[in-house]
Amino acid sequence: MKKPHAIFLIIFAIVLSAHAQGNPPLRLIHTTPLPGIQGDLEHFAYDLKGNRLFLGTEDHKTVEVFNLRTGERLHSITGFKAPPHALLYLPKANELLVTAGDGVGMVDVFSGDDYKLVKTIDLLPGVDCALYDPATKYYYVQSGIDDPSWKTHYLHIIDTETLKHIGDIILPGSHSEAMAIDHATDLLYVNLTRVDEVGVVDLKKRQLVATWPLTDAHAREPVPMAIDAPNHRLFIATRHPAKLIVFDTDTGKIIATFPCVSENDDMTFDRGRKRIYISGNGAVGVYEERDPDHYVHIADVPSAYRTKTHVFVPELNRLYVGACGKFKPGTLLKLLIFQIEP
Repeated sequence: MKKPHAIFLIIFAIVLSAHAQGNPPLRLIHTTPLPGIQGDLEHFAYDLKGNRLFLGTEDHKTVEVFNLRTGERLHSITGFKAPPHALLYLPKANELLVTAGDGVGMVDVFSGDDYKLVKTIDLLPGVDCALYDPATKYYYVQSGIDDPSWKTHYLHIIDTETLKHIGDIILPGSHSEAMAIDHATDLLYVNLTRVDEVGVVDLKKRQLVATWPLTDAHAREPVPMAIDAPNHRLFIATRHPAKLIVFDTDTGKIIATFPCVSENDDMTFDRGRKRIYISGNGAVGVYEERDPDHYVHIADVPSAYRTKTHVFVPELNRLYVGACGKFKPGTLLKLLIFQIEP
């Protein structure tokens, strides 16, 4: 009985591989060159109704504005005191929030009408990653100097309706990266990058209540994160080595690991297709969730040098990816637009 089963699995793997090669899950449909910009690109936001895409440039210290559908470069928002990192567009207020930090820390608020600065919310130094909770309309903004001597850092809580800093959550280590929220449990998960753990935060208590070490995965430096909350699965990716790791959120246990693209910085779970997209150096890795306990690697779709960040726009079935130029002088930065295939 075992032999026919093994033969079936081999045939299935061959068919799956042939399907992936013949029908890639992502198709490049447009490239927008970004002459005059050097260094690293940061994160995205989009305005579906206004047909705009926003992209932060870390070293150039601007936010670039594009036509969401054509990719045409429309405008550069300038005047930042520190490198911009995470972006949040608020449709109701027609405002763009930009986390900016290095030796200083702040959230800059811009008008969506004329891109003028409306307000600056001052925070602690080292502001970087952030996550918006549409249920509470709170914006969780990480800050902290990425230095081993720092034993703790913060998640600042911004009320986006009043644009006020209303509280803080203390986290271990000097720096953290991506976050995800399970609204059914009011738990926020965060990659505690400098202590190589996943942190679990009770949002009602505003306290860290658990940590999950990466020891069993033999991996360090967790950066991007995504969640399949209904199925109690959390996805993270590490950089040393580059791995995709799947956690059971009920137990905190690792249930699967895969090699993945290096220099990863963004991850998305496509709920409609049950796919995971991870952007990194030279490719976008695509994985499929067959069921909560079984995952397969579909393809590494070629992209460009240092394509670390992306945003998924499900309404358009598109993935927007930023190609950087840091550490490689003369590299032309660009925006890549991929159509997501069935």
